[in-house]
Amino acid sequence: GGLSDQDRVVLALESGGGQPRGGAKERRIREELHMSPTRYYQLLNALLDDPAALRHDPVTVNRLRRVRDERRAQR
Repeated sequence: GGLSDQDRVVLALESGGGQPRGGAKERRIREELHMSPTRYYQLLNALLDDPAALRHDPVTVNRLRRVRDERRAQR
């Protein structure tokens, strides 16, 4: 199984340099992906466990996995 175009866009948005501030990211999610931020983060979380996503962008996926694991450990 490969990645969909939407999956690639999600990873590209996450791999971008500095993250947009002041709601700009949420606006981009709604305008470019036509989904709610909640749905976006559900999709992103699933992508972090997808081997195809890891092959496509290992730097971004591994970075986001570390962030997710740190947040889980803090709970």
